[in-house]
Amino acid sequence: MRERRLGLAVWVKHVRMAKNLRKFGSIHYISKRLNYVSMYVDAAEIDEIIRIMERLPFVTKVERSHRHEIPVEYNNAKPDKAKEYDYKQEKSQLIALADSLTESAARVGAEEVQPVR
Repeated sequence: MRERRLGLAVWVKHVRMAKNLRKFGSIHYISKRLNYVSMYVDAAEIDEIIRIMERLPFVTKVERSHRHEIPVEYNNAKPDKAKEYDYKQEKSQLIALADSLTESAARVGAEEVQPVR
């Protein structure tokens, strides 16, 4: 089973020191322009890891990610009326196209069956 990981944003003074953070978790992204590292660490050890990272001389700030707190399933979501209309219109167009193709295939099949004189 996979262990639960949580995201951290670690602000550093120098980006070249970011490779030293690999021992704490897996690095996802390093921003050279904004001098931060986006990384994932084990959820069970996150408090201890943050405490250790904040004491490092090249780390200015450590922030937790709140992404895991955001709900991804919405119970009372209202459907978009414009999209519903588009789907219904597409469905009717597809049905009409399928009917016309079956009719033309039936006509072609009927012409082939008739004997040629």
